[in-house]
Amino acid sequence: MMAMSCKDGGKLGNMDNGKYVRYTPEQVEALERLYHECPKPSSIRRKQLIRETLILSNIEPKQIKVWFQNRRCREKQRKESSRLQAVNRKVTAMNKLLMEENDRLQKQVSQLVCENGYFRQHTQSATLATKDASCESMVTSGQHHATHQHPPRDASPAGLLSIAEETLTEFLSKATGTAVEWVQMPGMKPGPDSIGIVAISHGCTGVAARACGLVGLDPTRVVEILKDRPSWLRDCRAVDVLNVLPTANGGTVELLYMQLYAPTTLAPARDFWLLRYTSVLEDGSLVVCERSLKNTQNGLSMPPVQHFVRAEMLPSGYLIRPCEGGGSIIRIVDHMDLEPWSVPEVLRPLYESSTVLAQKTTMAALRQLRQISQEVSQTNITGWSRRPAALRALSQRLSRGFNEALNGFTDEGWSTIGNDGMDDVTILVNSSPDKLIGLNLSFGNGFPAISNTVLCAKASMLLQNVPPTILLRFLREHRSEWADNNLDAYAAAAVKVGPCSLSGSRVGSFGGQVILPLAHTIEHEEFLEVIKLEGIGHTPEDIIMPRDMFLLQLCSGMDENAVGACAELIFAPIDTSFADDAPLLPSGFRIIPLDSGKEASSPNRTLDLASALEIGVAGSKAANEYSANSASMRSVMTIAFEFAFESHMQEHVSSMARQYVRSIISSVQRVALALSPSHLGSYAGLRAPLGTPEAQTLARWICQSYRCFLGVELLKSSSEGGDVILKSLWHHSDAIMCCSLKALPVFTFANQAGLDMLETTLVSLQDITLEKIFDDHGCKTLCSEFPQIMQQGFACLQGGICLSSMGRQISFEKVVAWKVLNDEESAHCICFTFVNWSFV
Repeated sequence: MMAMSCKDGGKLGNMDNGKYVRYTPEQVEALERLYHECPKPSSIRRKQLIRETLILSNIEPKQIKVWFQNRRCREKQRKESSRLQAVNRKVTAMNKLLMEENDRLQKQVSQLVCENGYFRQHTQSATLATKDASCESMVTSGQHHATHQHPPRDASPAGLLSIAEETLTEFLSKATGTAVEWVQMPGMKPGPDSIGIVAISHGCTGVAARACGLVGLDPTRVVEILKDRPSWLRDCRAVDVLNVLPTANGGTVELLYMQLYAPTTLAPARDFWLLRYTSVLEDGSLVVCERSLKNTQNGLSMPPVQHFVRAEMLPSGYLIRPCEGGGSIIRIVDHMDLEPWSVPEVLRPLYESSTVLAQKTTMAALRQLRQISQEVSQTNITGWSRRPAALRALSQRLSRGFNEALNGFTDEGWSTIGNDGMDDVTILVNSSPDKLIGLNLSFGNGFPAISNTVLCAKASMLLQNVPPTILLRFLREHRSEWADNNLDAYAAAAVKVGPCSLSGSRVGSFGGQVILPLAHTIEHEEFLEVIKLEGIGHTPEDIIMPRDMFLLQLCSGMDENAVGACAELIFAPIDTSFADDAPLLPSGFRIIPLDSGKEASSPNRTLDLASALEIGVAGSKAANEYSANSASMRSVMTIAFEFAFESHMQEHVSSMARQYVRSIISSVQRVALALSPSHLGSYAGLRAPLGTPEAQTLARWICQSYRCFLGVELLKSSSEGGDVILKSLWHHSDAIMCCSLKALPVFTFANQAGLDMLETTLVSLQDITLEKIFDDHGCKTLCSEFPQIMQQGFACLQGGICLSSMGRQISFEKVVAWKVLNDEESAHCICFTFVNWSFV
């Protein structure tokens, strides 16, 4: 019998004579060193270690094997113990947070019960004297309260501190009390792994949102991040601290001026004149609260600023409490009056929706904290690679550059030039040195750096009955449907393309695009990627040897269940050096939903424009019901494109840019019409290509071939009509996907589970090969089984690991592969079923 010590590896039973062998400290040290080099050595490697390490020469290979087994066991136990401790701390903190939230809700219930009793009491008969006495008492009490609570409202330190303390009290009453009636935000699912507990206001002045969550950062670090609002709030243009006053309790009172970008070309930007109070509560919690300053005396007012509408921030802020074992519990309250009267009526839902505020501001703060916490806790983060801060900075620069072009502020050097008789597209130019410095380094590719002006063409349009996420996916995956590669090349090398070639036919050829994932946030709400446009001709000489062009692209708002979130596709040309400080000239699209209700569309509706256009307007009852549910779906799309050029070409370039944006608007309208519910096929919830006879035929072939080669039915309804078979196949729990018979097999079809497993769409599916989802070993195994599949008709493969299109690991129990025969008994494709798959 073998005896061993799993505590320190110092004892090990001899496999032959049963005696104990005690390792010396030097031997343990040597083994530990070897373990860190190779934790799982092969038998050959273990013998080699004994030969090369003199101190281990008296130990048998079997003993070395057992020591390494024990060492791996201890390492696994240590990691699991550490993980469980972290989970326990998180659950404990979450439980405490939920208990506090429950107490707050109990107070709210008690308050409502008291108010209900009060109203009931006053609806019953009562003597007039009693009523008069009660009213007199209430008036007297109110006068007494007003006399003692009126604070000084001037610019003196005492006056500012009085406003600050009042702001703190009101903020805490919203964060932990019942000053605002909070309701759960639509679409949010609270849980241990969710972003937090998110609520929106009901029946209060302005718009308000509240969030509670856990972050793995120290409270002081949380305060530092949140006070740097431009680093996480994409709509924030600037925050200027105009004055700082220390307080006796160790806090600070700051006077701030903040500017927010306008999200569209149809509304002016917002600015705020604020007081911010930072302090420490008696329980050790840190608090940062803010409110707008107005109607004050002695220089506290800030005059209006051109191009901005002065909005009001009601008492808002952050309450941060340290957690036991590390981390922080944070409560965020955002409460604003965004002056909706100043925007067109169709846009007012953006300024009157607490859901929009929660998505854009409140949840953005929590996401930034969670992202940075993840980066701190894991040095090598999946998705953000080893340079998370640099990649976050790139995405921030893309978003900020797009907002700058969209708003076109005069203090940044932008000026509007005359239109051509139509007001649909606005043209701005910028020749300021700050805008142009180093610009051509990004797009030069060997061309002379002589561009001295930047032009922006922008426009906004209202869309009906098309979900922003669906439209954004189409624009991302089908660039050739709306982009002119002649002008893409122009954006990269305007100085080399002459006016005559621009006004004529296209230069070069559009060879298609390849999306190269670069990074994504931990919740996958934002993706940073490099787009390779193959074979783009920059100049007439490039027709012979066309060059590839690269775009840095930011894609956000891909989660169709995120109520109130806008969808963005922002990109900028880059060169192959891809330096961190390379200047960017962003262009792109922003689609903002105007309805606060949850979109009911399927996240995997067709992105195939041609198929959608062929379906026509005829639809079944299910499709019509879907159309009725989506009749109120509206969104506003804003387009902005930037070009660098020589100043003497301004007239020509402005005409070209205006024409280009108009062509994009036309393309988007055509796409939106094709993607609208009225153009769906007879299968609500399925993609339009699945409504075609070809799809029904393929489903029938798949089931018939499965029955032929494996002797059992794939579906219970496989003997029924083609439409029933197709629906059953589409909703099958296992991932079913078809692969071509080419030398490099490409996926041609997948059901809903297959698309979810690969994290793709039917259109993007056609860009995925078997080599992309399997490693070398998996590919060799599949290749070895292909002859058997073609000869025998089927094969069963053992479970293993593969990758989704986003690089996530997928485990599966087994794979069944079979040859799909057409009606002529010829091989049409190979079908795979991944049984019991799940993300690792």
